[in-house]
Amino acid sequence: MSLKTTNLEKWHHIYLEMPTRSCQPGHCLLVTRENASARLPTRGSDGAAGYDLSCNADIVIEPGERRLVPTGVSLELPAGTYGRIAPRSGLAVRHGIQVGAGVVDADYRGEVKVLLFNHGSDTFSATIGDRIAQLVIECIKTPDVLECSKEAMATTSRGSDGFGSTG
Repeated sequence: MSLKTTNLEKWHHIYLEMPTRSCQPGHCLLVTRENASARLPTRGSDGAAGYDLSCNADIVIEPGERRLVPTGVSLELPAGTYGRIAPRSGLAVRHGIQVGAGVVDADYRGEVKVLLFNHGSDTFSATIGDRIAQLVIECIKTPDVLECSKEAMATTSRGSDGFGSTG
């Protein structure tokens, strides 16, 4: 992959030129570094669902605490998508690190920050450049809301049975 600079809709963006895909406006993940130490999101393999997000500060999170961690990047997501910030499995298994508040809306242009929770028993630390979470880009539908009566809704076999009702 190579870095390229282009002018899309009169804004300068850095984007990843994918060797087998064309990057058309609205179909690429556009990324801006907020500072020189910020790392671009990367995929660990060709089959990886998420883009690794890296820490842009040295941090320490004590057991039972949470911390909002800067990534140093802002995004423009492809049309019809949103970003879901998910935990990295290795951090979850080895250190009890989980992610909270993980939605990046398509119209958000500020720095992406990751809310990390330390559910482990040891102090967790990360330094600039450490991979701390992953960004999964998911398709989304946002239909109009129409108020209706309960009777107007289609019936299902589950009905209104709630928590634990499916086993």
